[in-house]
Amino acid sequence: MSTTQQAETMGFQTEAKQLLHLMIHSLYSNKDIFLRELISNASDACDKLRFEGLQQPELLEGGDELVVKIEVDAEANTVTITDNGIGMSRDNIIAHLGTIARSGTAEFCNALSGDEKKDSQLIGQFGVGFYSGFLVADKLVVESRAAGEAADQAVRWSCDGEAEFTVENIEQAERGTKVILHLKEDASEYANDWRLRSLVKKYSDHIAVPVEMLKPTPPPAEDESEEDIVDVPEFERVNAATAMWTRPRNELSEEDYIEFYKHVSHDFQDPLTWSHNRVEGKFDYTSLIYIPSHAPFDLYNRDGAKGLKLYIQRTFIMDDAEQFLPMFLRFIKGVVDCSDLPLNVSREILQDSPAVDSIRSALTKRVLDQLAKMAKEQPDDYLKVWEAFGSV
Repeated sequence: MSTTQQAETMGFQTEAKQLLHLMIHSLYSNKDIFLRELISNASDACDKLRFEGLQQPELLEGGDELVVKIEVDAEANTVTITDNGIGMSRDNIIAHLGTIARSGTAEFCNALSGDEKKDSQLIGQFGVGFYSGFLVADKLVVESRAAGEAADQAVRWSCDGEAEFTVENIEQAERGTKVILHLKEDASEYANDWRLRSLVKKYSDHIAVPVEMLKPTPPPAEDESEEDIVDVPEFERVNAATAMWTRPRNELSEEDYIEFYKHVSHDFQDPLTWSHNRVEGKFDYTSLIYIPSHAPFDLYNRDGAKGLKLYIQRTFIMDDAEQFLPMFLRFIKGVVDCSDLPLNVSREILQDSPAVDSIRSALTKRVLDQLAKMAKEQPDDYLKVWEAFGSV
């Protein structure tokens, strides 16, 4: 396939059209969430490249400094979010952006209540976070090149929120993905550098990938005119960019823990409680696990995604490592970061690993102890857990 291939216009699936319409016209309670969702996606793309690069170093293409960049153009009324992560091929982009939430679209539509605040909280859970861009934009453009692909294998996807989207091949020297939001007239507040900086600090301070924005241009000195200034774009990091679970508990606030929960769970409601522990011994690991305040839409779908995010020495391995908790605790969210599992880990190897068995036993006991403590000290919260998850 070459860049001579013509643009192709395709239609969304029926349920996706309904979902897009709802996203654009109905869910207004918290437009800020678009930035958290798009940064989270960009961070995931960087995590995936970091992991794939361990086995295929050529995918890094000589550049292993992974970063998310945000640029604002107030004149054009656009916001652009760029990552140099794993990227997408033409087939990837059609599969992932053309068939919104393949496993959950119908369930999402059925779960909508008509209450804007409640419905906006469903967006992340249902894997449709990318489309939260339509809360503030009337057009989304995605340009991407998959790691390891030639420059002429890059692709552009664009959609104005109607029933169709367009895909065409382009040339792109850098690997990774760029999301360009053409803001609505009533969302021009987001074409503001300081507004976006505050949202990054609020929602994405905890993610391990650096989020950068252009340094503000200082005013000219008294003895020079604006024409004398050579404008060389320079980016600076906006977020803390440290893996939050590796930080001491006494450095973390309640808000830090809550925002990290929303990042890993895509739940927009606060968790009931959490447990953050560093264990040293035969198997060293750190865990940060949360008890949600309500059931996700797919709780009873046994084939649905479940489990903890798995890291090995801070390197992302997989999203849904279900081997660390029993099936009846599949509603627990969080992160486990191990030091002693092999880096060429697979689901089969994990299942047979003594380290996993040991960690699973310890985490299960920790959750059950936490629930027992809650039943004794916070009976109202425990009742919420029982009502939401007692039948699993």
